[in-house]
Amino acid sequence: MPSPPPSPPAPFPGEPGPGPLTRRLAAPLVTFAGVAAAFAFVGTVDPNEPGHYPVCPLLRFTGIYCPGCGGLRSAHAFIHGDLTTALGSNAMAVVGYGVFAVVWVVWLIRAVRGVPVRIAVAPVWWWALGGLGLIFSVVRNLPFGSALAP
Repeated sequence: MPSPPPSPPAPFPGEPGPGPLTRRLAAPLVTFAGVAAAFAFVGTVDPNEPGHYPVCPLLRFTGIYCPGCGGLRSAHAFIHGDLTTALGSNAMAVVGYGVFAVVWVVWLIRAVRGVPVRIAVAPVWWWALGGLGLIFSVVRNLPFGSALAP
């Protein structure tokens, strides 16, 4: 009589197989709830009115826009469906919202299927992302890049 086939190994050595669906969905759903709460707050409390949020320290002390300057105004416009204003306030943030949405959907699908999510980004991509952020920061502070300034 042949022996039964071996059970499949865990997805990663030393890691248990997939648990119950509710446990697998907890992290992506809690993350989504946190992001949704943050967007709801920024959508409710208008960053265009002074006194609601602190001023960027780099902008206050040097007059230079950092990569995040205009991010709250961008989120406010984005949550209200004004994509043109959102892009005008901080185009890099709007791209970040899209990247987050795609990564979150992939995370959710993999959680439903019981497949662990491993995001391993090569150092060259981190350097490239940092370089793009630096270029974005420099260009938005130059006269010809004023369209990128908030």
